[in-house]
Amino acid sequence: MPVDNPNISQDVPVIRQLDDAAINRIAAGEVVERPASAVKELVENAIDAGSMRIEIAYADGGKTLIRITDDGCGISEAQLPLALSRHATSKIDGSDLLDIHTFGFRGEALPSLGAVGRLTITSRVGSAPAARISVEGSVMGPVKPAALSGGTIVELRDLFYATPARLKFMRTDRAEAQAITDVVKRLAMAEPFIGFTLRDVTGGGEGRVTFRTEAETGDLFDALHGRLAKIIGKEFAENALRIDAEREGLRLIGYAALPTYSRGSSVAQYLFVNGRPVKDKLLVGALRGAYFDYLSRDRHPAAALFIDCDPHLVDVNVHPAKSEVRFRDPGMARGLIVSSLRHALAEAGHRASTTVAGATLGAFRPEKIGALGATPQGPQGAARVYQMDRPSMGARVAAYQAQAPMAGSEPGFADLTEAYSARVEPVVEAVQPEVEALPLGAARAQVHENYIVAQTETGMVIVDQHAAHERLVYEKLKQQMAENGVAAQALLIPEIVDLSEGDCARILAVAEPLSILGLTLEAFGGSAVAVRETPALLGEVNARAMVLDILDELDDQGESMLVQAKLEAILSRVACHGSVRSGRRMRAEEMNALLREMEATPHSGQCNHGRPTYVELKLSDIERLFGRT
Repeated sequence: MPVDNPNISQDVPVIRQLDDAAINRIAAGEVVERPASAVKELVENAIDAGSMRIEIAYADGGKTLIRITDDGCGISEAQLPLALSRHATSKIDGSDLLDIHTFGFRGEALPSLGAVGRLTITSRVGSAPAARISVEGSVMGPVKPAALSGGTIVELRDLFYATPARLKFMRTDRAEAQAITDVVKRLAMAEPFIGFTLRDVTGGGEGRVTFRTEAETGDLFDALHGRLAKIIGKEFAENALRIDAEREGLRLIGYAALPTYSRGSSVAQYLFVNGRPVKDKLLVGALRGAYFDYLSRDRHPAAALFIDCDPHLVDVNVHPAKSEVRFRDPGMARGLIVSSLRHALAEAGHRASTTVAGATLGAFRPEKIGALGATPQGPQGAARVYQMDRPSMGARVAAYQAQAPMAGSEPGFADLTEAYSARVEPVVEAVQPEVEALPLGAARAQVHENYIVAQTETGMVIVDQHAAHERLVYEKLKQQMAENGVAAQALLIPEIVDLSEGDCARILAVAEPLSILGLTLEAFGGSAVAVRETPALLGEVNARAMVLDILDELDDQGESMLVQAKLEAILSRVACHGSVRSGRRMRAEEMNALLREMEATPHSGQCNHGRPTYVELKLSDIERLFGRT
């Protein structure tokens, strides 16, 4: 050990009582990480005050100005100094720290902000006169009269001026502004009946509105659906499934998107507990587990889920920023999310995302003509205007005659079928209306021996026959495995895996569910476990590596889906080889049977890798492609 180690000293350390200014700056370091943290605390205070309209203004990414204006109940003149005192709050009385029904409860936000910035609060209660108080670097000024019609205005200038070292860790103004926008949007999701306005006033003046949403009306689900459409997007709202479930005091509501509406990252996952936005590892893992069988590992579900429960069932006081929570029964919360989402996805049946059709239509291109492949243009360079008048009777007669089979030297279309990689099935008029009324319609043709073209009442459907049948076979194999169990193969010599005491306890705690999947573990004295059986489907298995991988998943996500994932990967490969192959010609009755089975099978709208199995094009979209609208 080096002699100049700073932790070694001959002097006896002296314990000192820090002054209030230092205490407030330390508390601010925990609560106020960046400008977005200050916005979060102040907007939550406005919501707790019963506001119906909240306006947030910021300048330079919130570094030089944050101003929150609300129409809430306000703070009386006599209580303004107390509001800036540490651990002074109107939201709890201290008798029960679990009985929390508001966003804030610690009484730390305002004094912490006053310690690191220049804070001014102007407020008015009812018909009483308005008052203002200011604080800079924990130095509080006197209460002064002010002019205000009602509510509260909190203005924070020069954030971190008292702790300039923190400014070095700030990101660019644009990045900080984006973080503020994200905070406001999350709070706006949690409170659909409150109107929010966000302004960037950099440079002075009224600035520009970067986000605005009016208060929603209707019942809770209608209001939430409308608010999510404005924040996450209209496409999410169109492809989201309504979630409403309850179990033993926990209620889950919200909207979760179809698997075919997936994202490349987890940016569209919004989780709330008792109205509080959280980023909790347990809940995120439960959301991913619910979509486990429908998405590949590089795709992420989109959802906005709200868990409501008695405050005594969840502890929100486990993180300085209150972004994490701890449930009294974590397994109950996780099970509620997984079972509710899977039930909703099963009820969705064969439904696929509307964005699939949108992407298909977007893939169409205008015709290319000319030597350079330029898009046709008019005399002034404008795009060509197509005249879509109906053809005359004479023109139609001439067209029919040209398309009819001819006995002479000029062949008709019927004589050229050998050159086409497609077949057209005859239309049976007796059953046409009845079959076309079904969701996936009636098969009309097969293209390139891989794609089924079906006609519905409102358009057409194109089905990937291999992907669709692969999903159907996969669902049957999963059902058989669930009914008959997973066959296990006993190891001639059990493999002994040495672990730490903590890891040994964790792996044995999940030994029973693992045994259902064919992996049998037993304690082997000390901190070792014996692997006696492995799933027969997996063939030869590195048991030690599998146990360690399971432990890694338990540590990261709170549960392990490793064994189930490996088993279902085998079933997926079996389904792939056992399904209708690309290039096989199918008869009309076979194609229609495939369509009917897709309609009856849950999750048939996407293949085993999360890709769509069919695309539906509405007649109106097709007509728009040809300029008929």
